[in-house]
Amino acid sequence: MSRLVVVSNRVAVPGENRAGGLAVGLLAALKERGGMWFGWSGKSVRDGSGTLHTQKDGDIEFVTLDLSKREVDGYYNGFANRTLWPLLHFRLDLVDYDRGTRETYHKVNALFADKLAPLLREDDIVWIHDYHLIPLGALLRERGIGCRIGFFLHIPMPSADLLQAMPDHLRLFSALYAYDLVGFQTQRDADRFQTYLRLFGGGRVLDNGELEAPGGRRFRAAAFPIGIDTELIARQAGTAATKAAVKNLRASLRDRQLAIGVDRLDYSKGLPERFLGFERYLERHPDQRGSLTYLQIAPVSRGDVTEYRQLRSQLEQIAGHINGGHAEPDWTPLRYVNQNFTHATLTGFYRAAAVGLVTPLRDGMNLVAKEYVASQDPEDPGVLVLSLLAGAADELKQALLVNPHDLDGVADAIATAATMSLRRRKERWHAMMEHLRTYDINHWRRSYLDALEG
Repeated sequence: MSRLVVVSNRVAVPGENRAGGLAVGLLAALKERGGMWFGWSGKSVRDGSGTLHTQKDGDIEFVTLDLSKREVDGYYNGFANRTLWPLLHFRLDLVDYDRGTRETYHKVNALFADKLAPLLREDDIVWIHDYHLIPLGALLRERGIGCRIGFFLHIPMPSADLLQAMPDHLRLFSALYAYDLVGFQTQRDADRFQTYLRLFGGGRVLDNGELEAPGGRRFRAAAFPIGIDTELIARQAGTAATKAAVKNLRASLRDRQLAIGVDRLDYSKGLPERFLGFERYLERHPDQRGSLTYLQIAPVSRGDVTEYRQLRSQLEQIAGHINGGHAEPDWTPLRYVNQNFTHATLTGFYRAAAVGLVTPLRDGMNLVAKEYVASQDPEDPGVLVLSLLAGAADELKQALLVNPHDLDGVADAIATAATMSLRRRKERWHAMMEHLRTYDINHWRRSYLDALEG
């Protein structure tokens, strides 16, 4: 079996608290095959950019490199998160067109290639992850690497006309032609990439489904929806009831129902629209007044970026407006919290919630939706309200699917979820849970790697 080399912006180094769902799946693949995980150390240094650090854990080697502050600002804070992130989430209005950060992004990817190429073997399987490292496969090919190289995009792939609106778009997106397999979260994402290739990328789609780049190189693009560790999360949620934070939350509700949202503080998550949808629920369904409390957990991310500071201020204003207009002396309709909680505690919160609100404006997949379902009590499951524009909507068809911009639709879905009969809740939950058990995180990584090697 060939050695697996995983490459991502950040690495789940042993001893660091970075073992999220994706890390668990990738570590399982590395343990099965032996291999290396390569990426940025997370450190910005004054001198010594590109310095490598190596750590071993059994058959897995973790190799990280340092970047200078200027490189971090241009590559990560700049082009990756101020240009590619909004572009790939369909937000052309928020794209930063700075040429300097674009050049730094390509230079850092070249640095990754320079440091990684000497470590590779000719029979390795290389799996590169996400928008930070789109050009890396092509740069490795330029350095003589001929082994199988795959790429997986965890966030959405927008329409072809949005991609071609980025200056010098072919330089970036034609780099995807160097991979043997390009993976996406949904078939829609894969189809959009094929459309870009055909309309603006100079390539074509062959009758057998393969893609042909200018010059004749052939490769494949396909959907591989990422899953979760379903059984682990179900067990976690079952035992989390004993945690103090979960007990305190349940006690504070005073027999009211709970609706919950858990999102990074990011404009792609549709939090202002969700808050306004909840306000519309309070207005349209006065018969349910005082019976449900909405808890929104939104840890701050990228707090030094202007757009994120503005979003936080906007949410605080909307939350204050809602509570000022609808609260009672013994009831606060909306609890808005910027605090972080452990993953195990969050699963306990999910289990306590009769309604899960997952309404992003765009999302590649959204694993919170899947984790909410997996965390439910089989004898008394809650109801998921899910955005049509999240990749998870393609799989969790028994959720109440909504357009996050349609405030009346969101409001009515909350009301429906809060009053749904136990029989209907169980039917919907069982169907979704069966899917999540079949298509879990292990199915995702095995199906992708099988396709890459095939």
